[in-house]
Amino acid sequence: MGAFDLSGRKALVTGASRGIGRAIALAYAEAGADVALVSRSAETLAEVAKEIEGYGRQAAILPADLTDRDAAAVAVHDAIQALGHLDIVVNNAGGSNFLVEFKDLRLTGWDKLMRLNLDSAVSVCHAAATHLLERGGGSVINVASVAALGAPFLAPYAAAKAGLVALTKTLAVEWASAGVRVNALCPGWTATDLNRALWEDETAGAATVATVPMRRWGTPEEMAHPAVFLAAEASAYMTGQVLFIDGGATAI
Repeated sequence: MGAFDLSGRKALVTGASRGIGRAIALAYAEAGADVALVSRSAETLAEVAKEIEGYGRQAAILPADLTDRDAAAVAVHDAIQALGHLDIVVNNAGGSNFLVEFKDLRLTGWDKLMRLNLDSAVSVCHAAATHLLERGGGSVINVASVAALGAPFLAPYAAAKAGLVALTKTLAVEWASAGVRVNALCPGWTATDLNRALWEDETAGAATVATVPMRRWGTPEEMAHPAVFLAAEASAYMTGQVLFIDGGATAI
């Protein structure tokens, strides 16, 4: 079994219907893992499941709204039932659909983005904790963002992602002795369906990444390959770390 081989592993991926989550789920299947897929859209998950099965792997479709704590707990339970156990948990569900200066922010919007980007991961980690710790191993990967370092006009999203990084480091220390690793993946500007209008606009797309040293957008697949690394034996001595995949943006 190679350092990046996930044969026999069982993974849960949230936000798996599109973008980075979809790419991670497919990369795991290609590496040999069976995957439980969670998002709000069962129809879109069915398409991803079909691709996973094309790799000869098992896919479990688990539609759920992870901003509901009970639904998150049920999703984790159902993933364990469907796959037998879990070795890998990827908290990828999240996003932000508005830009606003903080003074003009409606606090209901703050609450909504906190539930989606931080509380959902908290609920999933809490629901999976006993299972992972009793098994004595596993890898949790929290997909945060370069926005965790601060992002003008994205205060709730940035704060939630910073909280996710802090949660990652805390759980890494608490769970290390049980053999459970917890790391964070922080994508930079990534060309997904959610921001298609931006990156497909030649002028706006180029302006967005003008300060990125590599001068281009990342792809979902370029985020998925590091997620394979974090799930595999290749990163066996790595926990509590924050991996920035951003074309060099945070190096400046």
